[in-house]
Amino acid sequence: MPFALPDGLPPGQFLSSGPVPLWSSDDFPDDVEVLWPRLLQDLRGRGLVPLLCGPGSPGKPLGLDHVDAVRLEEVLAADFAEYRRRRLPVWTDPAPDPMPDPASDLAPDGTEPWPHDPGPPFDRWPGQAPRMPATAADPTPGEAASSLLAGLVDDAPFGLEDCRLVLVPARRGSDAVALLGWTAEAPLPLLCALLRSWEDRFGAQAVALFGGELHVSVTRPPVEAGHVNLLALEHVLSTADNIVDDPPTPFPEYATRLAGRTSWSFWWD
Repeated sequence: MPFALPDGLPPGQFLSSGPVPLWSSDDFPDDVEVLWPRLLQDLRGRGLVPLLCGPGSPGKPLGLDHVDAVRLEEVLAADFAEYRRRRLPVWTDPAPDPMPDPASDLAPDGTEPWPHDPGPPFDRWPGQAPRMPATAADPTPGEAASSLLAGLVDDAPFGLEDCRLVLVPARRGSDAVALLGWTAEAPLPLLCALLRSWEDRFGAQAVALFGGELHVSVTRPPVEAGHVNLLALEHVLSTADNIVDDPPTPFPEYATRLAGRTSWSFWWD
């Protein structure tokens, strides 16, 4: 047995893939919302990170040295400059973006033009959102993760039924995502560096990865508009397609929805 397992797990097996052994359940765990808080509570003592993973995981593991090498502030500043250069013509055009011709097969009848997106309210890289202090009103990591999982189970997005519970020997969730080698269109070194930073600043925890989707629980989300705008820009620079491009949600609207949210979702085509 590569490592000792906690009690109460569903049937499963060890997998030998990459630099660390993994354990995977045989099926989607029926009591996943109840099981998760206990697994997170055990994380510090056992060093086993729980992740809900779809088919195709594990993929090609990413060495943690690749995540260590990401100078996050420098990378985000450069990425924002390029993103702003490309998008500024769209942001400064008050006319809404047209949808495809409703008479074609590309859009349903009666579809309204896409709303105008003024973009982030920054002329230059404003820096990362500040760390949020813990308060008595914050959910625990287990509560935040269980709430996210309950929402996923209720919504039953495509691919969730094929997910398995995976335990990854790692110090933190961002490292587990790297060691798992999640196969998606996401820029994995940057994404894992962002996850590390969000873990430290907001109590974020990667929970589910399936298809091109990543779902993250959060215990200390920002609520003030200035802080939320900074965080929303970090979400944009993750390159996830669902943030502002598909559908094209105006940046102010996305940022407003982000205030106080204890779950974040991303997906890549």
